[in-house]
Amino acid sequence: MNEMDVVHVLRDALTTTLLLSAPVFAVAVIVGLAIALFQALTSVQEMTLTFVPKTVAIVGTVMIGLPFLFQTLSGLMDRVINIIVGL
Repeated sequence: MNEMDVVHVLRDALTTTLLLSAPVFAVAVIVGLAIALFQALTSVQEMTLTFVPKTVAIVGTVMIGLPFLFQTLSGLMDRVINIIVGL
């Protein structure tokens, strides 16, 4: 395994990490903005109001996206193993 293989694996791993975290991050931001807007409009400043819906939305997003997450991670693992075996 030379330096270019290591750089390729690291770049592929970082790209996969961004690809997997983007939907969860987007849902968290959208739910957080909606809750902040609701709190600003109603003047309700309850701390648990921010955590519970965001947590439920994130868990729901992960549960719905599990097939995609596993497929993407197994693809990354297959590519890394092919590079290692190709030595």
